This record gives sequence, structure tokens and C-alpha cells, in this order.
Amino acid sequence: MGIEVNGLAIETDDDGYLVNLEDWSKDVAGKLAEAEDIEMADEHWSVVNFLRDYYDDYQIAPAVKVLTKAIAKERGLDKKAASEFLYGLFPSGPALQACKIAGLPKPTGCV
Repeated sequence: MGIEVNGLAIETDDDGYLVNLEDWSKDVAGKLAEAEDIEMADEHWSVVNFLRDYYDDYQIAPAVKVLTKAIAKERGLDKKAASEFLYGLFPSGPALQACKIAGLPKPTGCV
């Protein structure tokens, strides 16, 4: 499978995640988001950037609990409000959908 971005063929797996993490760009993220029926806004990019930074630091995507805690702290929300905020941005699941758009591998474990 794959997607086409700016005339380039980008390989994805059967679930739509990038096969090569180095293929990621904002344009690629936009195309992945489009396939997920998500229109990227600043809030989406904030989550995507957090995920990419976390992955750069730890070579793993954060568990949804870690993501929720970070967003709660960043936005001054309690954990429930942060979770609702994340699901509002990524309705199919903040860990799965946001990681896909961020160009990260499919999360494992508690997502």
C-alpha cells in the first residue's frame, strides 16, 4: 500500500502507517490526516509534534496515559478533560490516529 505526496510514492503498511519513518513530512502528515478524515489545526499539530519529540527521545510512542498527562499539564486540564480533548481531535483513538499522522510506528500495548 502507499500514498502519493507531491509526486512521490510513500510506502505504508496495511494499516496506513509509514513503513519508513524518514519519509515523514508535514505534507505527508496532511495526506495521512486526510485519509483519516481529520482536518489539521494547531491543536492537532501540537499533539503530533509532542509525539515526534517523545519518539526522538525514547524511540517509542508514548502510552495514551503519558500523552493524556502531558496534554493535561500543557493545557491546564484535568486528566478526564485532556482525554476528551484528545478524542475530540483524534476520534478513532489519540494514540493510534495521532501516531499514524505523526509518522510513527503503530503503538503497541495500552492504546
